[in-house]
Amino acid sequence: MSKNLIIVESPAKAKTIQKFISKDYEVISSKGHVRDLPKKDLGIDVVKNFMPKYEILDDKKKLIEEIRTMANGAETVWLATDDDREGEAISWHLMESAKIDPAKVKRIVFHEITKPAIEHALAHPRELDIDLVNAQQARRILDRLVGFELSPVLWKKVKPQLSAGRVQSVAVKLIVEREHEIQAFQSTSQFRILGDFVSKDQKAELQAELNKKFDQKEDARSFIEACENATFTIESIEKQPGKRSPSAPFTTSTLQQEAARKLGFSVTKTMIVAQQLYEAGYITYMRTDSLNLSEIAIHDTREQIQALYGEEYHKERRYVTKSKGAQEAHEAIRPTMMSNHTIPADTFAKRLYELIWKRTIASQMSDAKLERTIITIPVKGREEKFVATGEVILFQGFLKVYFESKDEDEDEVKGLLPPLKNGEELVYKTIEAVQRYAQPAVRYTEASLVKKLEELGIGRPSTYAPTISVIQKREYVLKESRPGKEREILKLTLKNGEIRESVKTEKYGNEKDKLFPTDIGIVVNDYLQHNFEDIMDYSFTAEVEKKFDDIAEGSVGWQQMIDTFYGKFHETVDQAIAYSTKASGERLLGTDPQSGKNVYVKLGRYGPMAQIGEQTAEEKPKYVRLKSTQFIDTITLDEALDLFKLPKSLGEYEGETVSIGLGRFGPYIKHGDKFVSIPKGEEPMEVMMERAVELIKQKRQMDKDRKPRILGDYNGKELAVAVGRYGPYIKHDGNNITLDRATNVAEMTLESAIDYLANAKNKNVLASYKEAENVKVMNGRYGAYLTNGKENFRLPKGIIPENITYKEAVEIMKNTAPTVKKTTRKPAAKKK
Repeated sequence: MSKNLIIVESPAKAKTIQKFISKDYEVISSKGHVRDLPKKDLGIDVVKNFMPKYEILDDKKKLIEEIRTMANGAETVWLATDDDREGEAISWHLMESAKIDPAKVKRIVFHEITKPAIEHALAHPRELDIDLVNAQQARRILDRLVGFELSPVLWKKVKPQLSAGRVQSVAVKLIVEREHEIQAFQSTSQFRILGDFVSKDQKAELQAELNKKFDQKEDARSFIEACENATFTIESIEKQPGKRSPSAPFTTSTLQQEAARKLGFSVTKTMIVAQQLYEAGYITYMRTDSLNLSEIAIHDTREQIQALYGEEYHKERRYVTKSKGAQEAHEAIRPTMMSNHTIPADTFAKRLYELIWKRTIASQMSDAKLERTIITIPVKGREEKFVATGEVILFQGFLKVYFESKDEDEDEVKGLLPPLKNGEELVYKTIEAVQRYAQPAVRYTEASLVKKLEELGIGRPSTYAPTISVIQKREYVLKESRPGKEREILKLTLKNGEIRESVKTEKYGNEKDKLFPTDIGIVVNDYLQHNFEDIMDYSFTAEVEKKFDDIAEGSVGWQQMIDTFYGKFHETVDQAIAYSTKASGERLLGTDPQSGKNVYVKLGRYGPMAQIGEQTAEEKPKYVRLKSTQFIDTITLDEALDLFKLPKSLGEYEGETVSIGLGRFGPYIKHGDKFVSIPKGEEPMEVMMERAVELIKQKRQMDKDRKPRILGDYNGKELAVAVGRYGPYIKHDGNNITLDRATNVAEMTLESAIDYLANAKNKNVLASYKEAENVKVMNGRYGAYLTNGKENFRLPKGIIPENITYKEAVEIMKNTAPTVKKTTRKPAAKKK
C-alpha cells in the first residue's frame, strides 16, 4: 500500500495527475460528491441551530470503505479536490465520512493539472479551509430549506409535483418579465431615408442616411420631393482617430457567453467540454470569476505573440477583477501551455480550446488602431442632412487573432468610405424612404441570461449552468426556435426624377434558441412574486450571495446567517398556506356565441386548458387542452373555440370511423382503436380524409418494419432486420448492429446483411491490440468505449480513443468499473 494517498473527485483528473508523480503516490477518485442531505427528508434540525444530517450516498458506501482502508494504511492523505467552495466541501465530507485521521491530512490546491503545478502544490500544502466549507454548507442548507418548504406551497396553490428554488425562481422571473415586456410592446413605424450618391466623375459611390426619421408617409414623401431637383455638396469630412482594446481573458460567464455566440454551445455543454479540457491538463480551472493571469502565463504569452506576430503586436496587460468574492489567487481560464495552439481532441474540445487560446493571446496584444470618417451632405433648402459613417483599421493589433462576437441588439461597424473631397458635388442615384418598425426587447438566450445574472450579482461561476439547466428540466422555461411572421412595409423610391411607391414584405420576429417561459412558469412566477417578495427580489438574492462571500471570508457565522433568513421566510410560508388564493393564471376570453357561456383559459391539473361555462352543482363546464403552440397569455377567443371543434369525424375508412382529436401529447388521428400522431406543424383542423389515410398507411408500414424480418441463418444463428426507436438495424446472435438511416429494410437480402455485418465489425473498431485480440476500443451509439469481449468500460474524459495504447487500455479496465446493463425486472408470479 502506498505511503501517500491523493484523493481527487474525478477519474480523468486522477489519471492525468498520476502521470506527473512518482510511484510513492497513489491517486484515487471519489467520483464526485460522497455525502449529502437525505433525498426524502429535510435533513436539517431547524430547532438545534440548523445542524445538517448528512448521509453517505448509496452508490458511494463501498467506495468510502475502500478509501477508509487505503487512508488507514497511508502515512499522508493529500486532499486534492478543486480549489473552490464545492471542492473544499467535498474534501471535508471525505474526511468526515471515511473517518480519516486529521493529523495525516494535507490539503493541496492547483489551478491547472501540469507537472510543475502538481509539484508546487505538494511542496506547499495547507489546512482544510473550514470557512469555505461553511460557505458551501450555508448555500446547500439555505437552498434545501427554500425548496423543501416552498414546493409544498406550490402543490397546494398551483399544481401538484411542482418545485421551487431560490436562484432558479429569480432566473425564471427575468425570463417572464422580458416576455411580459415583449407582449406589452406596441410597435410603431418610422420612415428611414437612405441615399445612394455618386461623384460627378462616377468614380466614387457612397451610401448615407438622413439624420432624421419621419413618422408619417406624407412627411417622408415631402422630403423626397424636395430632393428631386436639389444639389448635394459635401459640407464636411471629419476624421477621428480611435482604438479598440481587447477583452480580458475568459471567466466562467464570459466563456459561456462567447462559446454560445461563436460555437453555438449551450452553457451546460460549454462546462462539460471545459471540464474535460481541465481534467486532461489542457486548460486552467474552468469555474472562476478571476481575470488574473500568472506571471508564467504572461511571460509565455508574450513569447508566443512576439514569435508569431512581432514585437509591435504585444502589450502587457494586467486585468483586475471587480466582483467581490473573486479570488485573485485563482486565474482566468487559459491554456496551460501557450505554445499549444491547438490540441489532438474531438471537434467540440478542439474548438473550445482554440477559442480559449485566441482569447488569452489577444488579451496581451496591442490595441487596434482605427480611423473613423464622417461625411456630412446637406440638402439644399432643408434643415436635415445626410450622414455617411465609415471606419477603417489602420493597425490590426489584437484583431489579427480575435474579434469578440456581439449580441444581436448591438450595432455593427460600417466599412471604409471612398476617397472624396470637402466641397465636392455629388449626384443622387436613388433616395429611398423605407418604413421600419421599432423592435421590442430581445428574448434571452442562455448566454445573455448568464450575463444578466452576473450583472445582478445573482449566483456564482459554479451555479450558472445548473440554474439554467434546472429551469428547463422543470419545464418553467423552454429553449426553442420559432419562425418569424410577415408584414407589409411601404417604400418610396426617387430615381431618375420619378417617385415610385411600392409595398414590400419583410420577415420579423424570427427566434433562434431563445428562452421562453411556459404557462406553468408564468403562473408559478406570478404566485411567488405576489406571496414571496423577498425570495423573488433581485437585490435580496444578490445580498444572500454576498453573505455567502462573508462566510467564506470568516466574517459571518453560517448558522447566524441562516437563522436571520429562516425566521421571516418560515413565517411567510405559513401565511401563504393559510391565506393565499389558488393560482391558475385564469383569463376570461369572452363568450361562446352558441351557448352564451364564458370562455376561459387557465392552468389545470394536467396543464394549460380552455373552459366553456362555470363549475356549478347542476352543470359541469367543457374542457379541452391547449395545443403546444398556444399559450394562456396570448390565445384568442376564436382560437380557443376552434379547440372545442375536436374531435372531428372525417368519415369511414375500411369500415371504421376516422376522426381527428387533440390529446395530452398533441393532435392525432383515430382509426377504430388505433391512434396516429399528426406531424408537428400540421394544423389538425386542416387534415382531410385523404391525408388521414396517408398517415394511417405510413404508421402501418412503420409498425410492420419494427417487427424483425428474418432473412435466414448466418454462422448458425438467426439473422433478422428491423426498424427500432433509433432507426434500422440488424439483429444477430444477441447483438443489434445499427444500419445507415437511409437503409430500406424491406429491400435487404441475407447476402447484403452479411456483407454489412462484415464491414461493420471493422468500421466500429477504433483500436485493436495484438497482445489481446478480445480487447478493443469500439465506437458505440453513445460514444467510444473499451471492451474485453465480456465487459464494457467507459473511457476517461479528454482521452483520444484512437490513440489508446494497450498498456493504457489495461490500466483503464483495471481502474474503471464496467458499465452495468439495465435489466428488465420480471413481474412477480401471481399467487394462486
